[in-house]
Order: sequence, then C-alpha cells, then structure tokens
Amino acid sequence: MTADQPLYPLLFDPVLKDYIWGGRNLETRLNRDLPPDKEIAESWEIAAHANGDVVVKNGPLSGRTLSSLHEEYGLRLIGDRGQWAHERDKFPLLVKLLDANRKLSVQVHPDDDYALQHEGNELGKSEMWVVLHAESDAAVILGVRPGATRQKLADAIQSASLEEFLHKVPVQTGDFICLPAGTLHAILGGLIIAEIQQNSDTTYRVYDWGRLGHDGKPRPLHVDKALDVINFDQVAPDLPTPTLLHEENDLARWQLCRTPYFVVERVEMEAGAAFHDVCDGPSLHIWGAIEGSATLDGAGRQIDLSAVTFTLLPAAMGEYTLTARERCTLLFTYLPEEA
Repeated sequence: MTADQPLYPLLFDPVLKDYIWGGRNLETRLNRDLPPDKEIAESWEIAAHANGDVVVKNGPLSGRTLSSLHEEYGLRLIGDRGQWAHERDKFPLLVKLLDANRKLSVQVHPDDDYALQHEGNELGKSEMWVVLHAESDAAVILGVRPGATRQKLADAIQSASLEEFLHKVPVQTGDFICLPAGTLHAILGGLIIAEIQQNSDTTYRVYDWGRLGHDGKPRPLHVDKALDVINFDQVAPDLPTPTLLHEENDLARWQLCRTPYFVVERVEMEAGAAFHDVCDGPSLHIWGAIEGSATLDGAGRQIDLSAVTFTLLPAAMGEYTLTARERCTLLFTYLPEEA
C-alpha cells in the first residue's frame, strides 16, 4: 500500500506498561487480555512515541507501526491542523487507559516551550482524563491550595510535608478533568481512566510517597524542573462541567475539554442512532467507545466499537457513519482549528 492509496479506520494492538502503581483491573473490569504475572498500569491505545509505538491490527496496513504511517502519509494521516507537531516529526496525540490501582506520584508536565528547551525534541504535555471506573473513596490531586508559592512548596518537599499544599478533589465514574501543562496533579488510586494528551512522555515527579521502584530504590524526583513549570495560579480548581453542543431525540454531543492541541467531546447515542461526518483534510478523528457498542462504516470498511475500544480515522479518509447498536457513550477527539 502506498501513500496515494485510500486510508481507512485503523485499529491497533496496544502497548502495555507495568509501572508500580498498576494492577489487573484492565483485565477484570474491561476484559482486556493481559500478560500473566504483571501489574499493568497503562495501555497505550493510540501512540507513536519512542517509548511506545502501536501496531495496526486490521486491513492492508496490518503490522505497520503508527509512527511509520505518519512518516509515510504525513498530513494525510494527521491533518493540516497537526502541522505544529508534524514540523517536529511528531504524531500529535497519545491515547491511554490507566489502571491507577494505587496512587501515582505527585507530578507536573511542561509546556511546549519548556520541553523544547530542556527535553530535546519532546513535546509539552497537556492532557485530559475521563473516569471510567471509580471506587467509592477515589480522589485526585488537582492544583494547589491557597497560599502555595514556589518557595513554600520547595520547603515542603524538603521536609516531606507537601500534602498541606495539595488540593484534593473526590471523583466518581463519569467525571472528567482537563489538565493543561503546568497543572500539579496526582491520581490517588482506585480509578480506571481514559487519558487523551499531547504525544509526550515527559513527567516531572515532585513527590512519590516514600515508596520504592521495581529495583528496590526510590524513583527519581525532578523537583527543580517541576518548580519551574508548576502553575501556582491554579488554586483549588473545581471539576469542569460539559458544554452541550447539539442535542436531538437520540443523540447528544457535549464538549468536555478544548485545548490548543485537541478537543474532546462526549457523544451519547441511543440504539439505532447514526452520526455522519467526514475526514476531509483538517484533522484526524479518534473515536473511543466507553459504554455500549457501535458500528463504524468508512472507506468501504466496517469496524466494531465496543467498550472500551479506540479507532483512528485518518484525516484524508473521507465520509463515515457511526451507528449505535445499543445505547452507547463515545469519546470524539480531533485537532482544533487554531493551534
């Protein structure tokens, strides 16, 4: 298949990561096949990064990595609005599932300018979370408490008293959180999350609860860089609320997060409802079923989207239709008009 031939809806084999905070919940709750004897923390669903590059599992492009498709198809794959990433030889986005079986470190991510200056050609990392499952006491750290400053935070890290400056927010299934670069944050266990982010793997760890890594040693911290990039004006933020974009009898579209790098919508469809759209150049489309099931028809192919499954529709693919086989909820991600 060459770059002048039609593209089609792409499905991938995920890349699995066995960090210390993971578990087996992607298997027990999402019916994923996991390797035995490993506690899986992340499943990279759509990724073209040096640390994880998914492989196509359907159609003529089976066996190809996503990064190789980006190299071959360029803006026909990601869309003209992805020029900001393409000019740095980067696929723009990364989609993950997280099994936060235990709490993650307190951390922060840099923006594009800081990452370019300090992390080579790595992109910055703005991200968003959708909570797929939450235990009754689940919570996250989101931003800082009133009175937090760079010096106070530095002193608190040194004295292991950081928690007095961390803003804790209870969360439940169905909540979503927008985390622009610079947001101090942590997932505090008992959560399964779908994460959509810039294509970056740069994390500045501030505090790791005194625990040890797989090697029996404390995991490294990145305090100086973290203090450089934390947004201290992000004081005790609330969880966001969705914005209704369109509603019919059997279909509703809600905007969850809009950043300079991606837009994420929640689309709710009753059984039999249909959604028609077109990939005609500006942006790739990423669809993920998080509840229920739907069928996607495009480029002469039909794929099943059952919870929890993600598909990438290339920017030059053309028209497509999503039809709900049962009541379903989907995440719809695309690149915004201005980046």
